[in-house]
Amino acid sequence: MSKRVRSREVCADCSAPEPRWASVNRGVLICDECCSIHRGLGRHSSQVRHLTHSPWPHSQLQMVQTLYGNGANSIWEHSLLDPSSSVSGKRKANPQDRVHPNKTEFIKAKYQMLAYVHRMPCREDDSVTAKDLSKQLHSSVRTGNLETCLRLLSLGAQANFFHPEKGNTPLHIAAKAGQILQAELLAVYGADPGALDSSGKTPIDYARQAGHQELAERLVEIQYELTDRLTFYLCGRRPDHRNGQHFIIPQMADSNHQFEELAMDVYDEVDRRETDAVWLATQNHSTLVTDTTVVPFLPVNPEYSSTRNQGRQKLARFSAHEFATLVIDILTDAKRRQWGNSCESPKDNVELILQGIDGHHNSEGQDNDQPDYDSVASDEDPVQEATCGDKSSDLSDGPITVQEFMEVKSALTASEAKIQQLLKVNCHLSEELRLMQSKVS
Repeated sequence: MSKRVRSREVCADCSAPEPRWASVNRGVLICDECCSIHRGLGRHSSQVRHLTHSPWPHSQLQMVQTLYGNGANSIWEHSLLDPSSSVSGKRKANPQDRVHPNKTEFIKAKYQMLAYVHRMPCREDDSVTAKDLSKQLHSSVRTGNLETCLRLLSLGAQANFFHPEKGNTPLHIAAKAGQILQAELLAVYGADPGALDSSGKTPIDYARQAGHQELAERLVEIQYELTDRLTFYLCGRRPDHRNGQHFIIPQMADSNHQFEELAMDVYDEVDRRETDAVWLATQNHSTLVTDTTVVPFLPVNPEYSSTRNQGRQKLARFSAHEFATLVIDILTDAKRRQWGNSCESPKDNVELILQGIDGHHNSEGQDNDQPDYDSVASDEDPVQEATCGDKSSDLSDGPITVQEFMEVKSALTASEAKIQQLLKVNCHLSEELRLMQSKVS
């Protein structure tokens, strides 16, 4: 794609006009068909959001639009821009290509295998290369050149790299320079707004000291993003960080790696469910709404263990009631950690939640064998046992009340019924369309 700003937006993967979705971490806009493939790649490969129907922080949307307008897609299609690529048979997808296998194979090669990204000269020690790239990133974030930083990140630069000579991270530098779009990009790639420099200051402190108040407030939102997202999914409420109202402190004094993994996995499942709802609501009975475009569970992340991937996939089998209960368990446990008044040790509580996940699904079958990835059950499988114990008695002193929980449960049940109704209508319309086409023939 040309580096000049296009007057007409087209899908980065197949050049279809008027793309309605964005891949946040790739900095590209994509059409409905290509989005149906991106959603199956997993958040570790592509984080998708609808341009108008998904909630967006203003600066994050601006970051994606800036990357797209300045030709970020050329990073992911570098070798395809080489004239010799046409001779070798390489080509990008076009709007007329079939979703399966043509577009699917191209998109997987482009974003999962990074088949068309410019490769650095090989060195004996890859860690040296990563360190050099990270130092370049550290220097580049003080400027407004987002594409350079995205290119460095695509090649292996670390967003949380601690510069040994400077004594801080790239996010510290971006915050001090007031580069809010760079901060958004770094955060998407895992930069921590609470990271400490050699003097014990965070990027939030840097932004405030430099007078970049809007950036500082946005970094606070990013810092609380996980628990904020879970809370909003559960009860539709957002905290007021500007006035010091935080539901849960993100850095818990008694950290537990197992609990953090579970919270991140549930966050990914919330994202999958919400994106699915937006997907179904925006298709308007399109023929795209088929079993092949539905993402039934979280895709496998190759960086995680098989046990963790299996646990992540089991989350999809939770009903709305059970999943809301699990979210309450996580928020309640996080609150206890922060307040330090837990009657149970954090480790015991985490194990109780994890046993709830395993026990719920093991009780559905005759044996306790862990299922393979492709044997994760469908939505039609019966649910015989609740996930975890009802924590409503623990919520009297927290931000979520029993009444709110019941309201959310009713709303989620109604939403699921609406989605099923839309799917039935879509099937009916598709059948009518086939009959009309046969009559025309």
